[in-house]
This record gives sequence, C-alpha cells and structure tokens, in this order.
Amino acid sequence: MNVPADLKYTKDHEWVKVDGDTAIIGVTDFAQSELGDIVYVEVETEGETLDQEEVFGSIEAVKTVSDLFMPVGGEVTAFNEELESNPEVVNSDPYGEGWMIKVKLSDASEVDGLLSADEYKDLIG
Repeated sequence: MNVPADLKYTKDHEWVKVDGDTAIIGVTDFAQSELGDIVYVEVETEGETLDQEEVFGSIEAVKTVSDLFMPVGGEVTAFNEELESNPEVVNSDPYGEGWMIKVKLSDASEVDGLLSADEYKDLIG
C-alpha cells in the first residue's frame, strides 16, 4: 500500500495535504483498493462550511456506497470536477489526480490530531 509520508490520515481512510490555510482531501490507496472499481463520486457541499467528521459527499463503487467524512473543519472551496466524468482516477491516482475537495481550514490545529503515515500504516496493518 502506498502511504505518502508528507500527508495526514484519518481512521475513515481520508488523506489530507495542507497548503497554507487550504487542505486538499481525498481517499487513501487502501480505501480505493477496498472499495474496488469506483464508478461515481458525489460532492454537493461545495461552498458550505462543515465541521470535522461531517459527511461531505459519497463514493460509489460497483458493490457499495460509502460516505466521505471531513478530516478537518472548514469551507469546501473546490470539488475535483474531473471526477464527474472520470471517477476511476481515484483508483489509479488516489493521492494526485484523484483528489476530491479543497477546504479552507477553520482551525488548522485540527490537522495535528490526524494520523501520521506510520500511525495510518499501523491502523491498516
């Protein structure tokens, strides 16, 4: 499993990359491999301010639908529109082209409470 060391992670298998006061969020390589072939990503929260742990969207694979949870609180400022026509990019490049949303952080200290790459590797075994 690919677990980049420069990202933070959640127990719900989202990753976070912080760039200034913006967090870029997606699902981990582990999550996409567990889900299987992703056929649809739905995010209808663009422009909304959500708290940490709130649902920001859902991801649909051939066999299941899973909610996507905010790893940090803030305003959803962008959705990766590429995923509307190409959801399978989450399978092929979960940490790059498969990013899902960008969030303007409400409280940057929430990032400190997320899992490091090593802690996430321990979680997924």
